[in-house]
Amino acid sequence: MMIPTVHLNGTGKGHLLGELEAAHRAIGGAIDALAQVTVHGRDYYVQGDQAYRQARTEMDRRLAALRAVQDDVLTMHTAIEEQGT
Repeated sequence: MMIPTVHLNGTGKGHLLGELEAAHRAIGGAIDALAQVTVHGRDYYVQGDQAYRQARTEMDRRLAALRAVQDDVLTMHTAIEEQGT
């Protein structure tokens, strides 16, 4: 993962950290909202025996993808925070 380097001619450390904090919060909000989406067997049984299981797996993958992006953002934040100036 490429991490921005904090230096005199680059974007300020505080600005970078603030942007990443906002992104982390927004992704957290997206995770919370997506987790509230109903995935219940009663909505899928008419599509066949495997439909609910597939829908549940797909939703779990979506949530995992968002969590992975949120983890990347946190990794970037931590790395920038540890840099000088």
